[in-house]
Amino acid sequence: MADLAYSSRTFWDKLSAFCKSAEVPQSIVDAASSVLGEVREHGDAGVAKALKRIDKVSLSPDAFSISRDEMKAAVRRLPKGDVQAIKDSVASVTEFHKHALPKSWTAKNAHGATIGERFYPLERVGLYIPRNLVSTVVMTAALAKLAGVKEIVAFTPCGPDGKVNDGCLAAMYLSGVTEAYRFGGIMAIGAAAYGTETIKPVLKVYGPGNAFVVEAKRQVFGTIGVDLLPGPSELLVIADDHADADFVASDLLAQAEHGSGREKIFLVSLSKEKTKAIRAAIREQMKSLPRKDAIKAVLKDGFFSVVVKDYDEAAAVANFVAPEHMELEVDPKQFNKLIKSITTAGAIMQGAWSATALGDFVAGPSHELPTGRSGRHFSGLQISDFMRRSSLVRYSKSALKKAAGTVEAFARMEGLEAHGRSVSSRLEKEG
Repeated sequence: MADLAYSSRTFWDKLSAFCKSAEVPQSIVDAASSVLGEVREHGDAGVAKALKRIDKVSLSPDAFSISRDEMKAAVRRLPKGDVQAIKDSVASVTEFHKHALPKSWTAKNAHGATIGERFYPLERVGLYIPRNLVSTVVMTAALAKLAGVKEIVAFTPCGPDGKVNDGCLAAMYLSGVTEAYRFGGIMAIGAAAYGTETIKPVLKVYGPGNAFVVEAKRQVFGTIGVDLLPGPSELLVIADDHADADFVASDLLAQAEHGSGREKIFLVSLSKEKTKAIRAAIREQMKSLPRKDAIKAVLKDGFFSVVVKDYDEAAAVANFVAPEHMELEVDPKQFNKLIKSITTAGAIMQGAWSATALGDFVAGPSHELPTGRSGRHFSGLQISDFMRRSSLVRYSKSALKKAAGTVEAFARMEGLEAHGRSVSSRLEKEG
């Protein structure tokens, strides 16, 4: 897409239309509904039939499972450097999220009653791992383990030979996955939600996926919980005259190479000259990339570029887009202003040395982030998503006396006499 000016009369219409192009077509909605129904009605046989029809993989139900021994064997096969990389990522993710681990608490309210909260890990969760995405294993399983989840169940696609990527298997073992299955797609979401003869349903499912997987998660919500609905990757870069054109270009290309064809990349520049330099760097770097065809498709249909006059306009565009990943390739003196102004981004990478790939693999925050403008009301995956809480209330007779008048007033206003009596009768009985 050609560069647009923020001040152009059609800018916001075009930006809105561009963001809406990621909406799910009815054909995907119908496909997800059909396969979910197949799994719900026929269990293991439904999974096997859909797996053969959609993924061209023939598996009998007794071959669905991936044992812990198989995961452990992959650790031995993997090069030592790769094993260490997985361990480093697990350590970074654990270190980051332990700071946000919810803590149970109690206190006294104005009536003198004891109040508080108690947090519990979910008993059984499902993780959706897209094919070969080793990092997604870490970015979900490490949080589940830290939260204290006892049963961590992974689903990931296999090849026609039934094999799963060694990196994924090793990451499962090192991240604490307790149970795993070698199929993905809508079938995995259906098995996680409804269970089959050989697979117990989970309480909540996590993980990114293609449009079919995300729609399947949307449709099973309510039967089980879902984390969020992360779709194709997104990146928005704000670049001023301090930006290194080569760095910006490399990050835009990195997100475009995911290859679904539905990725969205945004360049918000404060300079026409800088935009030209970044575009030139994109063309030059793309020549040597092996996935250039997939990248070209994204650049053709999924690249939106705008030139703005100041940082306020840049923040306004970012807040509208609510990007999954955002980079501030700007004068460091502007970091604090922009961080305060931009309130919808999933992750904010600050400065020339903070490549988005660091967040994808090793920085610490989970890379499972909201897409498709859902950052306006969703946050990225966090430790509390693997827990539930109960509120605690304990009143004494004296505390009840202090609260009685307020309860009776609300009961009267709402016409709920029995509510009021449930308090007043206690006090009357005690004289």
